[in-house]
Amino acid sequence: MVGRKVGIVGAGFVGATAAYSLTMTGRCHEVVLYDINSDLAIGKAIDIGQSTSYSPRGTIVNAAVDASDLKDCDIVVITAGVPRKSDMTRADLLMINAKIMKDVVNNVMKYSPDAIILCVSNPLDIMTYVAHQMTGWDRRRIIGMAGALDGARMAYQIHKKVGYGSGQTRAMLIGDHGQNMIPLPEISAIGGVPLDQIVTKQDMEDIIARTKDGGAEIVKHLGTSAYYAPGRAIAVMVEAMLDDSQIVMPSSVMLDGEYGYKDVCVGVPVVLGSNGVERIIELDLDEDTKAKFKISVDSIREGIDILKENDFFV
Repeated sequence: MVGRKVGIVGAGFVGATAAYSLTMTGRCHEVVLYDINSDLAIGKAIDIGQSTSYSPRGTIVNAAVDASDLKDCDIVVITAGVPRKSDMTRADLLMINAKIMKDVVNNVMKYSPDAIILCVSNPLDIMTYVAHQMTGWDRRRIIGMAGALDGARMAYQIHKKVGYGSGQTRAMLIGDHGQNMIPLPEISAIGGVPLDQIVTKQDMEDIIARTKDGGAEIVKHLGTSAYYAPGRAIAVMVEAMLDDSQIVMPSSVMLDGEYGYKDVCVGVPVVLGSNGVERIIELDLDEDTKAKFKISVDSIREGIDILKENDFFV
């Protein structure tokens, strides 16, 4: 990744926070913000660009006035989409966001044909699937950001419960980015000590419930979705790919036989590096977890089927 150029489509709170996080660590050479509201992208690019005087390296921050300004990006992060409104059915939301994803992906294919796509738009796993279908690219190059955020939320809840190990907590989850996510306490740890040897089963159930409710809890207080944690989670994944760090991170990826499933995007642990997904790690799941994983996969497929029934992929 010679240019180390990152495009971020969607200059809302999440996209802008990701851009700011990347400039503060100085891990990429250039960040380009693109939004359907060009003034929003320009204003935030100027503001973030002015903050780089106090960052480790002089990251360049620009706004893309036109999609062609996303030319030659190494990684393109897609956060664009609309939230569900009260009068929308699930099918309405899926079709609207899938059409947005289709337009964005077509521009990425045209102007950054060698890029890795990091999908953040919701519903996450289904939108990641849409990106795969639109591009036909190698499945290593299209990744959904979910587990990085959910894992951070779980680590936060673990620390709140036990009161120690901040910064040493590593949480692992699989499944969809939603109520069917599956935290795995047996391979989560504080300072290398397995979590199931530290907390009680009842405490673990409380941690899991609070993790699943993590986004809704923030909305209840802020009146808007979270953006600091999602923005930082995006930046961590981008940095891992730019630096070829080979870190293990739960991510939504296209399965091709792993875990017994094909043609579906769902969260599983992967190794992230310069090629995107360097390896999918296939865990040995017990029967109870397999059953939960199937429920998660089925919920994602229901969304994909809605798109198919509406001839979206035709």
